[in-house]
Amino acid sequence: MSLGGGLRPRKSGALNGIRRNFRRARKNWLLAFLIDFVAIVGFALILSVLIKAFLIRSFFIPSGSMLDTLQINDRIIVNVLVPQVIELQHGDVVVFKDPGGWLGAPNTVAKEPLEQLSDFVLGTFGITAPDSAEHLVKRLIGLPGDVITCCDSEGRLLLNGVPLDETYIREGSNPSDIEFSVTVPEGQLWVMGDNRGNSTDSRYHQDLPTGGFVPIDVVVGRAMLISWPVENWTYLDNYQGVFDVVPNP
Repeated sequence: MSLGGGLRPRKSGALNGIRRNFRRARKNWLLAFLIDFVAIVGFALILSVLIKAFLIRSFFIPSGSMLDTLQINDRIIVNVLVPQVIELQHGDVVVFKDPGGWLGAPNTVAKEPLEQLSDFVLGTFGITAPDSAEHLVKRLIGLPGDVITCCDSEGRLLLNGVPLDETYIREGSNPSDIEFSVTVPEGQLWVMGDNRGNSTDSRYHQDLPTGGFVPIDVVVGRAMLISWPVENWTYLDNYQGVFDVVPNP
């Protein structure tokens, strides 16, 4: 009896030790999981910010000025290495901040704190583009020094004296219903929408202090592709074949 009575405490103590070790291991596992989760989320956030700042950004299309190349509410991926690292080229679809007066009076409606937080978080991760309405998307027609004239006897734009067969403009649109002749100043661009009949582009802002030109330093980048919706996914061509016969100014 004494032998049996002596074994029970040792058995109970062993079980208690196992339970304590199990609880300790479970706590350590939960702590390790939480640390890993926070580290992964933090790394993803930092990576998203770096990508957005130095490589690509996402924007949505709020208007029909670039039909049929871009549909309303298309989401586009923009290479922000252009123009700081990669040079701009004729035909690029560029995203730029309002040079001043193109978008009219800014929207001053205050957002709720929760909405502001949501915009910040989702925008940081590239899920939404809350500042899209503050930017414009057009096709780059004129680089510094270029002379652009509308139009020749066949209704085509002339770029440095060479007529352009603009295969990207919307079917049924004229190259321009407004006659003009401009020389692009240094550090500026001349841009036009592909939906020429419904695009308030450089042609319509010649009365502003900028003369309708877009300073290169307000260009955010070049639109590379349509990422959403899936059925519209495509690479955005800059149609170099349209411009390869154009001489330097």
